[in-house]
Amino acid sequence: MNTQFRDQVAVITGGANGIGFAIAQNLAQQSAHVFLVDTQKTAVNKAARQIGPQASAIQLDVTNEVQVARTIAKIARKFGRIDILINCAGTTGKTNLKTHEVDFENFKFVFDVNVNGCFLMSRAVLPQMLKQSYGRILHIASIAGKEGNAGMLAYSASKAAVIGLTKVQGKEYAESGITVNALAPAVIRTAMVAALPDEQVQYMTDKIPMKRCGTLDEIANLAAYIVSPQCSFTTGFTFDMTGGRATY
Repeated sequence: MNTQFRDQVAVITGGANGIGFAIAQNLAQQSAHVFLVDTQKTAVNKAARQIGPQASAIQLDVTNEVQVARTIAKIARKFGRIDILINCAGTTGKTNLKTHEVDFENFKFVFDVNVNGCFLMSRAVLPQMLKQSYGRILHIASIAGKEGNAGMLAYSASKAAVIGLTKVQGKEYAESGITVNALAPAVIRTAMVAALPDEQVQYMTDKIPMKRCGTLDEIANLAAYIVSPQCSFTTGFTFDMTGGRATY
């Protein structure tokens, strides 16, 4: 077993399935203790059992300020440290709509999960990371946040906001031993993507020079590097994982 994350504590939102679960599994295999955070109680408990004794499950709504603060405080008290935060919780909202067709309530909901969730979780863990002069925060953004996907206004705009949040936080904590980065994938075959209309997925895949979706293993491996001690001189940066679509 790879032990580069031995004694480290990682909190992963959206950990019940998809990208969050894949990353949690990867870190646990490298000896981290992972806290899987998700709104789906049954699914997150099942995911933690599947990973094994290195994993704990927490039902949490990342948009609830009080819940987030209490949960992070509880983890910090129990373990005395939080080394890694990975914000994977996200939603596409309603898609395949032009701007004049977008429902405002759904637009606000997407921002609440995708942006406010990243803000609340990172704000909660930063005091603990500052105390230990070490931390790694990774926000999962999207190529949609860099380039915009037609028919996905709320999602694209929210992921652009996540990239902006990452740039600010990276600069704010650059001298503290804490790095804050983002990861912008193109289409990764997850349940969330599978739920999109076929034409929406085709539209996104056609833009990828490799002409395929990314895999969960690929994104988990890159995420593990970003939150590792080895990735120590990169912060405020958005890593590309788009099969050649984004080249800047």
